[in-house]
Amino acid sequence: MSVSLRRIGLIAARDYKTTITARGFLIGLLVMPVLVVALFVLIPRILTSRTPQVTGEVTVIDSSGKAMSELQHALVPAQILARRILETPQNPAPTAGRAAQPVPAGPPIAVLTVVPMSADADVQTRKSWLIQPRGATPQHLAIVVIQPDAVVRRAGSPAYGSYDLYTSSHLDAGTESTLRNSVRDALAAARLRTAGLDPTTIAASQQVFQPDAVVVAGDGEHTGSPGLARFLPFACGILIFIGVMTGGQILMTSTVEEKSNRVIEVLLAAVSPLELMYGKLLGGLALGLTMTAVYMVLSLYALAQYSLAGLLDPMLIVYLLAFYTVTYLVFGSLMLTIGSAVNQMAEAQSLMGPVLILLIASYTLTGVIGQAPNSSFSVAMSFIPPVNTFAMIARVASSSPPPAWQVWTTLLISCIAVLVVVWFAAKVFKIALLMHGKPPSLITLIKWARMA
Repeated sequence: MSVSLRRIGLIAARDYKTTITARGFLIGLLVMPVLVVALFVLIPRILTSRTPQVTGEVTVIDSSGKAMSELQHALVPAQILARRILETPQNPAPTAGRAAQPVPAGPPIAVLTVVPMSADADVQTRKSWLIQPRGATPQHLAIVVIQPDAVVRRAGSPAYGSYDLYTSSHLDAGTESTLRNSVRDALAAARLRTAGLDPTTIAASQQVFQPDAVVVAGDGEHTGSPGLARFLPFACGILIFIGVMTGGQILMTSTVEEKSNRVIEVLLAAVSPLELMYGKLLGGLALGLTMTAVYMVLSLYALAQYSLAGLLDPMLIVYLLAFYTVTYLVFGSLMLTIGSAVNQMAEAQSLMGPVLILLIASYTLTGVIGQAPNSSFSVAMSFIPPVNTFAMIARVASSSPPPAWQVWTTLLISCIAVLVVVWFAAKVFKIALLMHGKPPSLITLIKWARMA
């Protein structure tokens, strides 16, 4: 019986439709993207939107007598906002010729009112001021006790004193952090003024805003987010890994079930073994590409919420789909071969071990290669199948992508590997499909390939 593209297409469409319409598969397909969107988009927004603005009082006992005015200034909402902007790398302070940057995302700015106390106030008696029922107004949030030598060092002492902090049980971690930063800046400013220095001038001289690095390569200049550059190789690797693993498992399971239920014998009455194999392989590939496309669309949506989607090179998506295709054809053919050679899923475990080890090892390398994309090891791994697809996509997604000729060379090597593996799988598939009894070993599969 000659190989018919029409019959191959019918088998591929049958397998694809049967799996894609299954309720369990649809639930499994959507669980991971929904979790990703919830983790990176919805949950931060919900937490931020529901965070109320903190308003309350802070008692300050200034035993140094020199820090009260500085602390009152540091707790002004405008100063708290200015510190938040300076601490956000993508929001440098406005300069001449540069517009003011947007306010960084975060909880509302706390409104903290300073309640000054005399330096000889009894702290132990004042602590009862912090104990009040939830919801009482005004809220008593904290007591700050500035030590006598916090601004002027004691004679013979190499270090300044600090401060003591007593907080209410209702004070949240974010507001406490804001209060600590304000006290730190206030003490630093008071020390400088006492020494006859201008804190504003010194603070301005210490501000060196970090620009995004511009990578100059043979194909031009590339800019981007350092965090995104570190994350992308891992993300691309896991997309390929999940797609290949899930699609390959479905392909192997369906083959084992059809063989054990004798459905294979009915199918072979209408199509040849090669048509059946090619059809199932292409149907699984279409299924995997559908899964990968769903993950990619939702990942791009998550990145767009942080204005990072525009930093992606469109060719990265093309390369990701191309490398997924060749990776799936290699590992999918091996899993399909295993499925045709056994009668029960339990019998497939011994044969699946080497395949899974190879797949997991290849995926694990993406994080290492993404950090050093141009090392000798990374370049060498880019041309050794089947590891080369994971290695090359990690290099392409890194901050220093390889030359285009290396990418296309890897694709060519991968295509040759696909032809070899598919040829091996076809040889074994024709013999193993109707074999029953004791599951074969790896040596037996190789013998079957030589016999066919």
